[in-house]
Amino acid sequence: MKHRPANVLLPEGFSFSALSAGIKVSGRPDLALIQCAPHTRAASLFTKNRVVAAPVSIGRSSLKISRGTVRAVIVNSGNANCATGQEGLNACQRVCQETARILDIAAHTVFPSSTGIIGVPLPVEKIVAKLPALASGSQSSKAGVRRFADAILTTDTRPKTASASFNAQRGEVKVLGIAKGSGMIHPQLATMLVYLFTDIQGAPGELHRILADVCDDTFNCISVDGDTSTNDTVLLLASACSGIKLNDAATRQRFRKAVFEVCRSLAKQVVSDGEGIQHVIRLQVEGGRNREEARRIAKSIAHSSLVKTAWAGSDPNWGRILAAIGNSGVALDPGHVNIFIGDQQVCRAGQSHPFNEKRAHKHLLQARCEVRVALGRGSSRLVFVTTDLTADYVRINADYST
Repeated sequence: MKHRPANVLLPEGFSFSALSAGIKVSGRPDLALIQCAPHTRAASLFTKNRVVAAPVSIGRSSLKISRGTVRAVIVNSGNANCATGQEGLNACQRVCQETARILDIAAHTVFPSSTGIIGVPLPVEKIVAKLPALASGSQSSKAGVRRFADAILTTDTRPKTASASFNAQRGEVKVLGIAKGSGMIHPQLATMLVYLFTDIQGAPGELHRILADVCDDTFNCISVDGDTSTNDTVLLLASACSGIKLNDAATRQRFRKAVFEVCRSLAKQVVSDGEGIQHVIRLQVEGGRNREEARRIAKSIAHSSLVKTAWAGSDPNWGRILAAIGNSGVALDPGHVNIFIGDQQVCRAGQSHPFNEKRAHKHLLQARCEVRVALGRGSSRLVFVTTDLTADYVRINADYST
């Protein structure tokens, strides 16, 4: 297995393009296109928010109609096309139809995504006007990937890509991932846009099983601010161009590992680029009765404003962590809880344990910190990556739409 979070491995069967359609006031690139080989099959996961954007509704429907076939992905940034009613649905459908007309493909094989401000009408005429140039500028190149990755960003400070590959009997399989995400990051499938590309051949059902399994261990184990977006999408596209089929246990295992490595890298990149963050916290919860119990406790800690602001100040205030554990809804005995900051135990059996506060403070001053919680209830273990909460986060989001 070769894993390259910085270098871009380009699977066969995909080309990329991006440009500015004038959606963003800044004039930065805000419209992007992926063209896919004819036999590309797809699997997807979407937001759990009950308020969903038009492209999520259209994308879900189109995947059902096409039985998982995708020939193009059209993405705009700067406008979420959410809470825009029938007008927003019509705008999304028109973008898909015009894209399909230009590429000479079926409209239901065009998969749409949007990200940006909620409640603002999508400037569909600006988008449609740029589609011919967008389609003609498509490239199967690393430069094309970089332009696409830049064009889908909103409050992100940098693009996010990762690659992996593995050798099968008949050759090499490549996996590429491109993501955007910085705020509204909460483990509800994936609070972000993520596009995964591979040249393996696989049926939509098998791709979906692997994608759901991988996301549970990666994107569902991160959080920045606890808010769930209305546009979350994770899309896995398999072009079949390598000629290698996902039809035996060994290949499935290698493929899952490659997808996992790419998603794990993207998840870490998203958290590290969280809005206004100063510290990334690797929160380990062990000793739960099951994985979901551990996840519930991790989320309670990670979403506590008091805990997150303590981390922002590098304050080893373990009492806030214990209180968040008690507020998780898990019926545990606090007398069995132990808490560690770095290599020091700060809480033993639910009570204060003598520790060097200056050393704990010094550990929390680091950009990447370790916090471990032992519940004493079972054998499950979960690693959850989260962040602090700073005044910069407030500033970024207070000024977002103005």
